Amino acid sequence: MSHENVPVCRRERSNMSVAALSMLRQELARQGLDGFIVPRADEHLGEYVPAAAERLAWLTGFTGSAGLAVVLADTAAVFTDGRYVLQLAEQTGQKLWQRLHITEEPPPAWLVRQAPKNGRIGYDPLLISEEGLARYTDAGLEMVPTEYNPIDTVWTDRPPLPAAPAVPHPMIYAGRSSEDKRADVGRVLREAKQDAAVLTDPASVAWLLNIRGADVPFTPFALGFAIVHASGATELFMAPEKVSAETRSWLGNGVSVADRDALLPALRGLKEKTVRVDAAGSPVWFAQQLLKAGAVVSAGSDPCLLPKACKNEGEQAGTRAAHLRDAVAVCRFLHWLSVTVPAGSETEMSAADTLLALRGEVEGFRGESFPAISGAGEHGAIIHYRVTDATNRAINRNEVYLIDSGAQYPDGTTDITRTVWTGPDDAPDMVCDRVTRVMQGHIAIATAVFPKGVGGAHLDAFARRALWDVGLDYDHGTGHGVGSYLSVHEGPVSISRLARPVPIAAGMVLSNEPGFYLPDHYGIRLENLLLVQPADLPGAAKPFLRFETLTLAPFDRHLLNPALMTAHERAWLDSYHARVLRTVGPLLGEIERAWLAVACAPIGGA
Repeated sequence: MSHENVPVCRRERSNMSVAALSMLRQELARQGLDGFIVPRADEHLGEYVPAAAERLAWLTGFTGSAGLAVVLADTAAVFTDGRYVLQLAEQTGQKLWQRLHITEEPPPAWLVRQAPKNGRIGYDPLLISEEGLARYTDAGLEMVPTEYNPIDTVWTDRPPLPAAPAVPHPMIYAGRSSEDKRADVGRVLREAKQDAAVLTDPASVAWLLNIRGADVPFTPFALGFAIVHASGATELFMAPEKVSAETRSWLGNGVSVADRDALLPALRGLKEKTVRVDAAGSPVWFAQQLLKAGAVVSAGSDPCLLPKACKNEGEQAGTRAAHLRDAVAVCRFLHWLSVTVPAGSETEMSAADTLLALRGEVEGFRGESFPAISGAGEHGAIIHYRVTDATNRAINRNEVYLIDSGAQYPDGTTDITRTVWTGPDDAPDMVCDRVTRVMQGHIAIATAVFPKGVGGAHLDAFARRALWDVGLDYDHGTGHGVGSYLSVHEGPVSISRLARPVPIAAGMVLSNEPGFYLPDHYGIRLENLLLVQPADLPGAAKPFLRFETLTLAPFDRHLLNPALMTAHERAWLDSYHARVLRTVGPLLGEIERAWLAVACAPIGGA
């Protein structure tokens, strides 16, 4: 698609949004509602949703993975976080929508100012958590649950629900049997004097039952719900046609399978039972239905979150193996980039396609873990930029290029970001200063040793100090959890100033990705994945933890100023590069191996 066609596409998209907004307002009036909130969510409140749940994108045109719209009779707003503010402005019409930063202008506060006095604001109880709803009710708003989502009545060409099969996740990858996991969860419930727990996160269902699927993009989920009882017995609610005889046999006698329609009767059957529901991660509909049934709702975190995040020995071995295989593709790509980009013939899209093709040659490759972020120059400053036919541009000589990508393998999930200088001239001193400061933050996290009990919020500042020293910062967290052939963004721990107070624990896989972004010029992000390990500190008064770096690919030394780095930082980088050369080099061809040797050469002294 040529750039001359972009205005036409925007006009068509705007016309679609006008019609969608008009139809929705008519439906809200018919239901007696003064407003309606439209989160970017499905019934599982996950990051990636099936096409049938892309209500926010259908209504507004905004396709980011985090956002929310609020529609009133005479005004409307769409909100997102710092990762997507530029994308939001690009994809939505200013005449139709106020485009707002969700933390600087929270939707409840906006509604308090904009909604009519005593206005009835509708919400779909399957698309918002109890904690999420409380932000509105605590603000004094009258929130009205709808029996059905009004968008679904006006979205006439809504895609069908996904129907991919659930398949076994073999023990060689899972590391532990579902029976053992269910016994552990049952024990947790008994100790908490709870009779059952509702599981709405498909990652928890997948982990607990050792199954995977293909119902959503980039993440191997089989969408369904589960009720796990204190005995360990588990009820799985999933379309029966998705569960083959082989998978039923794999699940075993301790797991029953019923259609989604059986979920509400099952909840009603928990009358007078104490049932755990995750107030932050589950749709409020579940607590509402349980209370109506006469059950006692006990707010508590999903009992699978923490054990799922703490990878067992088999999963740890698997992720190391997956990262090594993935490193071969990434290093081959970086070599290809160094050869082709100076010729000026490649684009953001062709680079992303090349990396995908190289990963496709890796044993066990199942697909990307998220859409690759391939941003040249000013596009790199859009934190979650996604190249399209309309935005695709050449990767020019002498500019900054950012590539953030990941892959799914049955033994592990990868996520890596590299920022490179396309040459052939030297990068400007100021760019090197910024990249070096980001590198210093990356090393500060990679080398951190900290006592057990420390949370992600405690570590976040380590990554920012070198930037803070010169009055700079970045508008995203420093790290997120990563699943084991599950979601590339996994809770309950993250490295962020906004992180929940959950201690980092051995076995967790976390990303380490500080950055810096100069709008309209370039973006910088340097990301590896880390495995949390016990730290052997002689004489330590308490248990300490450290990080093992999993990702293996060189950083662009052309963008680093060794004079700004300490001897400790230069030693870490040289050691890391030596490890990359030692482990990945033998798996490359002769020409690529020679390139890697140069890319991994010592950075030199101050």
